[in-house]
Amino acid sequence: MNKMVIYQVLPRLFGNLQPSSVTYGSIRENGVGKFAAFTAETLAKIKELGITHIWYTGVIEHATKSDFTRYGIRRDHSAVVKGTAGSPYAIKDYYDVDPALAESVPDRMKEFEALVDRTHVAGMKVVIDFVPNHVARQYHSDVRESFVEDLGQHDDTTKAFDLNNNFYYLPNQTLELHFGAKQEDFEYSEFPAKVTGNDCFSPAPGRNDWYETVKLNYGVDYMNGRIAHFDTVPNTWGKMLDILLFWAGKGVDAFRCDMAEMVPVEFWHWVIPQVKQKYDVLFIAEVYNPEEYHNYLYTGHFDYLYDKVGLYDTLRAVICGSAPASDITRCWQALEGIQARMLNFLENHDEQRIASDFFAKDARAGFPGMIVSATMNTNPVMIYNGQELGERGMDAEGFSGLDGRTTIYDYWSMESVRHWIANWTFDGSQCTKEQKELRAMYARLLNTVLSEKAFAKGVFHDLMYANLENPYFNSQHQYAFMRAYRNEVILVVVNFDKAEQTVRVQIPQAAFEACQIEDNRPATLTDLFTGESTVGTLTTSWPYQVVLPAYSGKILKFVY
Repeated sequence: MNKMVIYQVLPRLFGNLQPSSVTYGSIRENGVGKFAAFTAETLAKIKELGITHIWYTGVIEHATKSDFTRYGIRRDHSAVVKGTAGSPYAIKDYYDVDPALAESVPDRMKEFEALVDRTHVAGMKVVIDFVPNHVARQYHSDVRESFVEDLGQHDDTTKAFDLNNNFYYLPNQTLELHFGAKQEDFEYSEFPAKVTGNDCFSPAPGRNDWYETVKLNYGVDYMNGRIAHFDTVPNTWGKMLDILLFWAGKGVDAFRCDMAEMVPVEFWHWVIPQVKQKYDVLFIAEVYNPEEYHNYLYTGHFDYLYDKVGLYDTLRAVICGSAPASDITRCWQALEGIQARMLNFLENHDEQRIASDFFAKDARAGFPGMIVSATMNTNPVMIYNGQELGERGMDAEGFSGLDGRTTIYDYWSMESVRHWIANWTFDGSQCTKEQKELRAMYARLLNTVLSEKAFAKGVFHDLMYANLENPYFNSQHQYAFMRAYRNEVILVVVNFDKAEQTVRVQIPQAAFEACQIEDNRPATLTDLFTGESTVGTLTTSWPYQVVLPAYSGKILKFVY
């Protein structure tokens, strides 16, 4: 079994080679990427990074200001669409794909199915979002089969809560939006108001609320003390099961479940085994409350959880110099044995770019954190399209403004990615030397993670406890650990400092016992970044000396 390495990409942005310059620009002004951009050659270039899974973000049809009415797709009111392209998490039709991503809108589902096939042929698996907690305010499925009941189709809107309702309502109250644009000279109207997606039970959600979405009802009566009604299967549960089976039937290999903790764990306990009974799929949960981790893993049956508030937040603090590298130890210890079930990352669509002025300002500064994320356990690791090129996210594209993130709301393109693709030549001729070097570093790291069994199956032993008082090792800026599998031991030492450092790592007796190797036994030593081999040994008698490049590290393999 190989380690999972996920590449998150927004097709809307990835395949768009048109330089974007118009804030809140239309699809015509700023361009849009297509499913077709992921050709066999393109997928091969992605795979060469060391990728096993591609997370295609924003596949399912969502609300947008673009007009596709000539294709029988209802138009969305601009007042309930964030940005111009719209949020990928304001789902408009669970049974359809974003028409903007298709070369031929009438053939959009066939184009997606072809993309799934091409991805599989390229040797990678497909991940898409499942957004269970909320949908667009004007949700309506244009393509569902006639026997499929639409969400909210038979809701009793006079009731704030009903087990058979798909939405929550605020009876006798009208939705009030004190911001947003008009469309065709008429205001958006919603009566009775539906409850907003982020559990906002006010008829007047604010701009920072998820005002463009409405919350789905999974059988919890929030208005009366969060009383759960699960004795009878809530109507929404059955509809969500059908939707998951629909996409699994398209060949999707994994679902990244958006804000999974906002949906009762009882639903996941009910639905995931049923989907897995028919399809070999994985479920990844976005859960931010560590107190719920075990619940969603063991009761909810999720395969993996986001490690955002733990490892991501810790590594970000270390990279930015506001926490010591030794805090990484406390981070993994807090997971109480579920480290292998966490998905590690340093960038995604929600977080600020490493190279942005709001984070590290230098993409290289994040690389030691990436080494840690990728090698410290057997769990999956993820990178975000453009991360390997140092994309800065310093554009004011539209709705989200200049915030160090790459927009998910507007039509745009990423300069670094455009330069790498370079008219589909992938020769990097338009990339800077620094971008080429960074991508090569990511490729070496991720391919090493894939090829070494110690990272997919091996034991982990943290060395920081033996080096906290070591005068030749700075626990503020360096972190060290070992991985072992059978007759192989890998020593990983990373340097978060901006300058090269020479350190001496103490290897305690407990490490030899954990890795089941003999003290001071000669071994074949290979530097997995450079490929250079020699003879080396580890011993408790003296520290192991390592020269660490700035903003990087060493991955040293000992074979006995």
